[in-house]
Amino acid sequence: MFRRTFVALTAATALTSGAAFAGSHSKDIVDTAVDAGTFQTLVAAVTAAGLVDTLKGDGPFTVFAPTDDAFAALPEGTVEALLGDIPTLTSILTYHVVPGKVMSTDLSDGMMAGTVNGAEVTIGTMDGVTVNGANVVAADIEASNGVIHVIDAVILPPEN
Repeated sequence: MFRRTFVALTAATALTSGAAFAGSHSKDIVDTAVDAGTFQTLVAAVTAAGLVDTLKGDGPFTVFAPTDDAFAALPEGTVEALLGDIPTLTSILTYHVVPGKVMSTDLSDGMMAGTVNGAEVTIGTMDGVTVNGANVVAADIEASNGVIHVIDAVILPPEN
């Protein structure tokens, strides 16, 4: 429903933000997302789920990050409901995170990537890069503990 771990952000803005940190990568994934200014909903959700310390940890992590616009596109009341349902929120957020640092050049069409949630996401590369159908609108925004790929929709884990 609200995945995801990022489209108010245009590709140009995301790439500019990434470029600002590309040299030293001194900021972790959370601080990089905060500084971008277009992931306020994601950061609020990560905070509510108690995942901030994890995503500030050593990693490395790859985060498919939905923008604020991606969250806004969810049905009315969805974000609020998820903020009140921490187990579901955590499941959704961890579905946006892949262990390790996966750069765009590492991706191939049909590739399956295991997420921290335990389920896999499917990568597409035929008409632009997609993750479970969400478009990657900016890629390879490096952080000190991994990389962020900005997506235009929240992706949902499969039902158990």
